[in-house]
Amino acid sequence: MKSAFLTAVILLTGLTSLFSQSKTNKKMETIVLVHGAWSDASAWDNTSPLLKAQGYDVIAVNLPGHGKDNTSFAGITLDSYVEAVKKAIGSRNNVILVGHSMAGLVISEVAEQIPGQIKKLIYLAAFLPKNGESLLSLAQTDADSHIGKYLQVDKTNGSAAIAKDGFIDVFAADASQPVQDYLKANFKPDPLAPLATPVVLTDANFGKIEKVYIHTINDHAVSYQLQQRMVNGSNVTRVYALPSSHTPFLSMPAVLAAILLQEAK
Repeated sequence: MKSAFLTAVILLTGLTSLFSQSKTNKKMETIVLVHGAWSDASAWDNTSPLLKAQGYDVIAVNLPGHGKDNTSFAGITLDSYVEAVKKAIGSRNNVILVGHSMAGLVISEVAEQIPGQIKKLIYLAAFLPKNGESLLSLAQTDADSHIGKYLQVDKTNGSAAIAKDGFIDVFAADASQPVQDYLKANFKPDPLAPLATPVVLTDANFGKIEKVYIHTINDHAVSYQLQQRMVNGSNVTRVYALPSSHTPFLSMPAVLAAILLQEAK
C-alpha cells in the first residue's frame, strides 16, 4: 500500500488553493455520496456545495428506509441499497463513489456489479469488507466501538436502533450543539437485514477498482483500530486521517471536501 497519510493540519494548508481554483470547461467526473446507517442524504448538505462549486456533478443518494423515505423495512435488503445507488449512477462513467460507515459495503457491491463505471472507491470511516463478510461480522470484531452498549435490536420489526442517550457519543461528539440537538430529534431506526447480509466480491471486478480510505481517529462507531485492520487487509492505495468523530461531514466539512477534491482530480 502506498501511504499518503495526511492529517487535517496538513490539509488545511492546502484548502485555500483547492477552493480558490477557478472552474474550467473540462468535463469533470461525477462524485456519488452514499450515507451510512441511522443517517440519510442530508448528511452531505455541508459538503456537497463545496464539491459542486468546483464544477463536479454531485449526487447524494438517499437509501430506502432512510430520511423521508418510508419504505417498509420488510422489503429492504442490501440489494435494495445497491440498486438505489446504481439507479442514481445511471449511465455515468468515471464515477468517484464515496461511502460512509455502513455504505462501505454498499459501494463495494456496486463496484462489483458495475466495475466499468466506477473510477475510484473512497471509504469514509467505512466498513471495508472482504468477500463473504457482512457489517455485523466486521462489527463483532470491534471491541473499541461504543455501538454495542447502545444497540437496540427489534427482531419482530426487523430494525436496529441506537439508544437516544448514546447517539451523540457514538456518532457526533464533536458536532456543534445545534447539530447534536437536530440529530437527537430526528434519528430513525435502521433496517436490520442489510446489516447482516454478506457481500459477494471478486478480484476480477471489485478487486481492480482503486480504493482510498479516510480514517476518523476519534471514532466511537467504527473504531480507528478496526479501520486500520480493514485497510491493512486490503489493497488500499492511499489513506488520510481526520481528528474527528464518526461524522466529519458535520464537524469539518471543508477539510473532508478538500480530500474528496484532491482524489477527484
